[in-house]
Amino acid sequence: MKNSLGLILAVVAAAILIVLYSALFSVYQTQQALVLRFGEPVRVIEQPGLNVKIPLVDSVIFVDKRILDLENPSQEVIAADQKRLVVDAFARYRIVNPLRFYQSVGSIEGANSRLATILNSSLRRVLGESTFTEVVRDQRENLMARIRDQVNREAAGFGISVIDVRIRRADLPEANSQAVFQRMQTERQREASEIRAQGGEAAQTIRSRADRDSTIIVAEANATGDKLRGEGEAQRNEIFAQAYGRDKQFFDFYRSMQAYEASMKSGDTRMLLTPDSEFFRFFNNPAPTAPAPASAGAAPAAPAN
Repeated sequence: MKNSLGLILAVVAAAILIVLYSALFSVYQTQQALVLRFGEPVRVIEQPGLNVKIPLVDSVIFVDKRILDLENPSQEVIAADQKRLVVDAFARYRIVNPLRFYQSVGSIEGANSRLATILNSSLRRVLGESTFTEVVRDQRENLMARIRDQVNREAAGFGISVIDVRIRRADLPEANSQAVFQRMQTERQREASEIRAQGGEAAQTIRSRADRDSTIIVAEANATGDKLRGEGEAQRNEIFAQAYGRDKQFFDFYRSMQAYEASMKSGDTRMLLTPDSEFFRFFNNPAPTAPAPASAGAAPAAPAN
């Protein structure tokens, strides 16, 4: 009897412990919990810690509160300028309303499926209104912001907040890439040829202006040189005339010495003259030097030989 009573008490204690254990649950920092009673939501727990539920009546669904990723497969989009683009995009989102999330999509897999459909629709809508250049280069940041806002508005009904949408890659299909590359290369070559032609024209203009300026400068320099030479010749002739007027005999002697020097230089010019010609008069009969002043009682100077 005592053994049976002890066994019953042990079973009851164990059952009580099991019930108490099943009545407790923990919510971690990265989670938020939704308490269901017979399948109907009764409570949302967003703060981490130890919580209580009714055993065998209440059930708990844990929802991740971290930022989640949505990887969208690549798809073709037609831009506003009728160019096909292969777009690879992804989104990041967070569950902000666990009750609405549970009631609308039920799970993260269901949320990813619904968000992927919304993201694809928004990509086609926004990129379809933009040109290839705007998508690839000019307006990429603005377009991603517009897509994020549209997806976030539609995802709010699922208890989801879309944090960011990014276009990882937006390229032309492989079949069109080579043709576009060739066209871009041809346009760049044409622009380079135009720039080179403009540069050649500018260089020719600069060279023509420089040649004209140099011709003018040389002509002015020659004119100035001729003028200075003429003035120098005039001064020289004036000096010669003054010298001739002062001492005609010395001037004749000086000019004859210059003529001798010029005629006796090495060269091909030859002259046949008799020794008694007028040209050699200073060799045959040099001009007598002026007599020195006579001193008292001195004899007259002897004539030169």
